Amino acid sequence: MAKKDSQELKFEAAIADLEQVVEQLESGDLSLEDSLAAFEKGVGLVRYCNQKLSEVEKRVELLVKDKDGHLQLKAFGNGPAADPESDQ
Repeated sequence: MAKKDSQELKFEAAIADLEQVVEQLESGDLSLEDSLAAFEKGVGLVRYCNQKLSEVEKRVELLVKDKDGHLQLKAFGNGPAADPESDQ
């Protein structure tokens, strides 16, 4: 697994920050300048989260396609491959 940059914001922390920004904006207690700054921060956080989600989606897609490009049902993690008939 690749090392993560120590300054890289984690997805979960970005979501929490975004929730705080939304709460501040919804409160109506911010000045116009502070509202604009909070909005800009929120836009940046949304872009960051969208980028991370896109990266994860691409990784998952690569993990579940076989060499011919067909999707295969596979378990996440180190466990055995999922067997759809074993749930019965």
